[in-house]
Amino acid sequence: MKKAKINNKLPSSFRDPSGFLFYRNNLLYRQINIRYKDNYNLLMKSGLYDALIKDKLLIAHKEISEQKVENKNAYKIIKPELINFISYPYEWCFSQLKNAALTTLAIQKKSLEFGMSLKDASAYNIQFNKGKPLLIDTLSFEKYQEGKPWIAYKQFCEHFLVPLALMSYNHIQLNKLLQIYLDGIPLDLANSLLPAKAYCKLSLLSHIKFHSKSQKHFSDKKINMDKHKMSRLAIKGLIDNLETSIKNLKWQPSGTEWANYYKETNYSEVSMQNKKQIVGEFLEKIKPKNLWDLGANTGIFSQIASDKGIPTISFDIDPAVVEKNYLKCVKTDEKNILPLIIDITNPSPAIGWENQERLSLLERGPADAVLALALLHHLAISNNLPFDKIAYFFNKICNYLIIEFIPKDDSQIQKLLLNREGIFPNYTKQDFEHTFSKYFIIEKSFEIKDSKRSIYLMQKKNDNS
Repeated sequence: MKKAKINNKLPSSFRDPSGFLFYRNNLLYRQINIRYKDNYNLLMKSGLYDALIKDKLLIAHKEISEQKVENKNAYKIIKPELINFISYPYEWCFSQLKNAALTTLAIQKKSLEFGMSLKDASAYNIQFNKGKPLLIDTLSFEKYQEGKPWIAYKQFCEHFLVPLALMSYNHIQLNKLLQIYLDGIPLDLANSLLPAKAYCKLSLLSHIKFHSKSQKHFSDKKINMDKHKMSRLAIKGLIDNLETSIKNLKWQPSGTEWANYYKETNYSEVSMQNKKQIVGEFLEKIKPKNLWDLGANTGIFSQIASDKGIPTISFDIDPAVVEKNYLKCVKTDEKNILPLIIDITNPSPAIGWENQERLSLLERGPADAVLALALLHHLAISNNLPFDKIAYFFNKICNYLIIEFIPKDDSQIQKLLLNREGIFPNYTKQDFEHTFSKYFIIEKSFEIKDSKRSIYLMQKKNDNS
């Protein structure tokens, strides 16, 4: 993660009066402010922290007794366990967001057992660590007060239930609305977008339509909390109902451009096996600390890296293949692969206050190694990107590059060149090698058996970084 520039504080945590994250000597810490003292002590002494850690629902931390406090407001300094890669809800597939929602509800259930409650239910407080979603905000808990409604209910609906309902009933790409609405997709907007059939589910009718009308009704009125008390049993009932609502939302990953790519590709069995062998040998040679697999599809080559213990981010533009990749990872209890929806030609930007609350993809790099298989021709031909632009981009995001070149006479490229062939005269192997040599040292290359395709291992030239 990129080091924060302003007083070493992470820009994403400035809104919380209970504390903030900061870097010191490139190590990540969290300051807990005095105002959060009682809630933090209850979290640690009630047994809730230990229970959540045991269930792998909360990020673990250590208290730093010798650490000099950041300012007079500090109560304690803790050092949280590091997450390999910070991802955002608008980069998650359907089942990732669904499992993150269920994790949040499981945490709220567990909190009530120990006399506490979540005061925040932001999707941004959940990250995927070793294949599992867990809460990374240690300051999200407060002492439960009898009769007080669940304060995070609306936030949960707007961060989880609404986008999942829109993805299920409208279009899978509507999770991208979370990139526009960082505080959650408004209930009234969801109400206007959801089709009538969605409200055949009484739970959605209650949690979205009626909830939206209630929010609008009370928007300019002071609520008398004595008239709107909610027992612990009622809150548990609400959580159970939300859990059922989330579990009932479905999406089937099929019918997209890349969902059946490996069934329709022109690779022979000999070619595919040789390609896997070459990639495995290159990874053995460079032994990267981490890897980004760009255009990963369902993660076949990400798995080769994972089997070697390499933490791998598996990017693809297609939500269907990312969904399939993620479900496969869940089924096999895969800990090294994180599938994400990313369009490399339009990657996630830096957004939020001062464009710093959520980091761009490039700010979350560079990766030690990048895998770019069967991707170059889509960038160069489908997106009209010159080799120089592509090579410069790869130079910015990695130290090592494993990249595949597919010549023009390949049947897959011939499909792309229909009625367009004359406008790509520089798409040649010679031009590819010449241009990439400006930014990388070409260490090795092999032609894939039973094909005219080639795979290259390149190392970044530091003088162009």
